[in-house]
Amino acid sequence: MSSVPRSPNASRGTTHEIQVVTPYRLDLTVSALRRTATNLVDVYTSDGRYLRALGGFAEPVIVSVTQPRADALAVSVSGSAGDTEGALVSVRRMLGTERDLSGFHRHARAISWLAPLALRMRGLKPPRYPALFEACANTILFQQVSLHAASAIMRRLVLALGRKVECDRVPLAVFPSAEEFLGADDAVIRAAGLSAGKLATLRRAGEAIATGAISESMLEERPSADSALLLRGIKGIGPWTAAVILLRGLGRLDLFPGNDSGVAANLALVAGERVDAGSVVETLGSQRGMLYFCLLLARLEARGEIGRASDVAR
Repeated sequence: MSSVPRSPNASRGTTHEIQVVTPYRLDLTVSALRRTATNLVDVYTSDGRYLRALGGFAEPVIVSVTQPRADALAVSVSGSAGDTEGALVSVRRMLGTERDLSGFHRHARAISWLAPLALRMRGLKPPRYPALFEACANTILFQQVSLHAASAIMRRLVLALGRKVECDRVPLAVFPSAEEFLGADDAVIRAAGLSAGKLATLRRAGEAIATGAISESMLEERPSADSALLLRGIKGIGPWTAAVILLRGLGRLDLFPGNDSGVAANLALVAGERVDAGSVVETLGSQRGMLYFCLLLARLEARGEIGRASDVAR
């Protein structure tokens, strides 16, 4: 889907309009992407802007995204003209602008406890990280620890390794690449709070990505079950981790990361009783992964985190 240039801006570069599949809500989608307001990479401001400094270019490219209409996003891109299209591709990917979730909502209406949650979260799209290593890092670090603790570790890691930039006086950090992570001293990474086991797993994942032993294209061309097996070939990545990497990194909605005590607790909290996760995901069909994002937003909603301005943007 092509973007429509709107107007050049000397300080921010060019602004483009991206059509979205409705219903669409930027606040919900960004909240699911960033998880908590302490995130230094994915920043949401009090005036409803999503800010991100994208790596993977000669210099970081800053995007500022707003939702002026129900069916469109306005994306300001600050960078060289040659980087604009790549940045817009990343924005579409990260913010799920082209995903049609009518199937999920149709099936969710058949589940009495999920129907009201899905209705409140209508407009949420499945977010995706812009790079495979970022998906791996954001999954491995969040294994078997609380959301608050994992977010604090990630914040310290990004502060230690990420390049710092600004957008309208709002500080941003570029998520470190696999190569930057591999080049960092173990002591620096451990100081951020990573356990020895998670550090070793993330280094193995980074090496596999940096050397080309595993790539996004390899995963994209395979069915989800085969892609999960490929990821599980990296020591330390089990079924849950592989499923979340594919869900949050490649948008594989046919996967739901079950067999996890946290997921079971969230299901019981939202449903008000213990539920059979297996029967629920069967009912939801090929877009079952949206249950993961709805449960995440239910937790954030209870904490007043949805749409809350990022700590760095206040």
